[in-house]
Amino acid sequence: MNRYKKRSEEWVLALFFILITVELANAQTAMINVQSRNVTSLNGDWSVIIDPAGSGQWQQVWLEKQPQKKTDFFEYSFQGAPVLKVPGDFNSQLCELTWYEGTVWYKKEFNYRAQKGRRLFLHFGAVNYWADVYVNGEKAGSHEGGFTPFQFEITGKVKDGPNALVVKVNNGRYKSGLPGLGYDWLNYGGITRDVDLIETGNTFIEDYNIQLKKGSLNTVSGWVQLNGSQLAQNITVKIPELNIFYKARTDNEGVAKVEFSAAFKLWSPGSPKRYKVMIESETDTVEDNIGFRSIEVKGSKVVLNGKQLFLKAVNIHEENPFKGARASSAKDAVLLLNAAKELGCNLVRLAHYPHNEHMIKEAEKMGLMVWSEIPVYQHIDFADSSLPSKMEGMLKEMVRRDRNRCAIIIWSLSNETYPGTPGRDKALAELTKKCKAIDSARLITHVINTQRYQNNTFDLWDTLYRQADIIAINEYIGWYTPWQGLPAATKWTLVCPEKPVFISEFGGEALYGNKNVPTDEAAYWTEAYQAKIYTDQIEMFNTVPDLCGVCPWLLFDYRSPGRMHPVYQKGYNRKGLLSDKGEKKKAWYIIKEYYNSIR
Repeated sequence: MNRYKKRSEEWVLALFFILITVELANAQTAMINVQSRNVTSLNGDWSVIIDPAGSGQWQQVWLEKQPQKKTDFFEYSFQGAPVLKVPGDFNSQLCELTWYEGTVWYKKEFNYRAQKGRRLFLHFGAVNYWADVYVNGEKAGSHEGGFTPFQFEITGKVKDGPNALVVKVNNGRYKSGLPGLGYDWLNYGGITRDVDLIETGNTFIEDYNIQLKKGSLNTVSGWVQLNGSQLAQNITVKIPELNIFYKARTDNEGVAKVEFSAAFKLWSPGSPKRYKVMIESETDTVEDNIGFRSIEVKGSKVVLNGKQLFLKAVNIHEENPFKGARASSAKDAVLLLNAAKELGCNLVRLAHYPHNEHMIKEAEKMGLMVWSEIPVYQHIDFADSSLPSKMEGMLKEMVRRDRNRCAIIIWSLSNETYPGTPGRDKALAELTKKCKAIDSARLITHVINTQRYQNNTFDLWDTLYRQADIIAINEYIGWYTPWQGLPAATKWTLVCPEKPVFISEFGGEALYGNKNVPTDEAAYWTEAYQAKIYTDQIEMFNTVPDLCGVCPWLLFDYRSPGRMHPVYQKGYNRKGLLSDKGEKKKAWYIIKEYYNSIR
């Protein structure tokens, strides 16, 4: 029996590496690790042309025409143009662009001297939403999606000396976009994350997966992928602190299997241990700081490193509240994450899209687990034939960037989609299957708000829960829906009663400092009313079967053009536990006390 079991396992492993090879071959070039590369930052001042009419395309802005005679007139020029900071959104940098959704052209000049045997890549952390990239008037490529990284090889497009980089950015909303036409946050446009030139050799380490295999506390099962002309090479994975010097050889596709065991000190919120890991091939070396941990669902419990875990979480948008701007730097990340730590959190849900890489890395250092989510958000037209490939593309870009970040324990594949939408169930079932194929070691969820609430009973009936490892529910009882009985007497029926339940959103709005007596219309915007919602919710939590965690909506008040109450909102969603100036509302103290009570 053992002989047949071993052979079966070998076939499964072989099939896995075939799938990995196919996935990497079909995908856009994987994200190059920039920590140990020859990297030149293109951050800083960029000249811009604001193009609300979309005329720049036929004016061929990227060609940088110069007048040759007096009768040459060009209506679009970067000479004397405004300057914007990159990374950064354009909405918060120019007041006339506060609510702007449209085209902005960016230009940056850089010097380069080509070296024989070297390749050059242009790497963007993210551009919202469409990006068309031109180098010296030649198109390098296009990318759709506002929150995931992409890159283009520009080896043959650069010249010795000065080079011109022009990026057409458009943050307009599209019915077939991800997210679509309507969403509850400011649509920050622009080159919102870092831009780098990355120089490599002819054959380089393109991607790698160095993480514990599912269910193990001591065995790494992963792979290394090379890119270039010399794909068959010897590789070594080193973890000096553990005396690990693992050797392997890549196959003709450039893929090498990696598997070794060690007595790891496991990463956890209480001990966020990471190791220096070096990956060496015959032509390249990459260094990374990697933590090792195991995350599983066992029965109706979430288990970290073999121990049951309660998720004390908070929702965060990628916004610096004090600036009213897209968060883009490590300093921004630390500000947001420190606020979550002070609240008593061990998990941050980064809503409703993958946040910048600084957020993930800083969370990992601080011992905060991360929930990362793609923007498959409400009212998605799943019947659109272009949607499956877009969802899969964003999923792969999210996983590819962060597959070695142990802080990420959950991939969330959708938020508040509706079962009556044609094609929804099939599309999200397929997406779940693809996610498990490229990363089986993390939890997967879909966030749902379609539950019935009648006679003080929650009926969680949506069959999409069957695709998820944990049942994630958004509910706003006490705000959008009144209580139908005592919170402590709430009852539950679940379509999947064997799974852990996570309250992924709850709360209500309050304007900080509003202390009107709750006897009139203004009561619904007071700190006291918001605090009562939280007190009632905590009573209700005791009734939830197999509750594994809760996650208030949300940490800070944030900008949203759909929130236009002239007295209490003024363009802000006021559900924050903290105001946009960082002031603590009464509800903050209630959640802080609740989290402190859970050991």
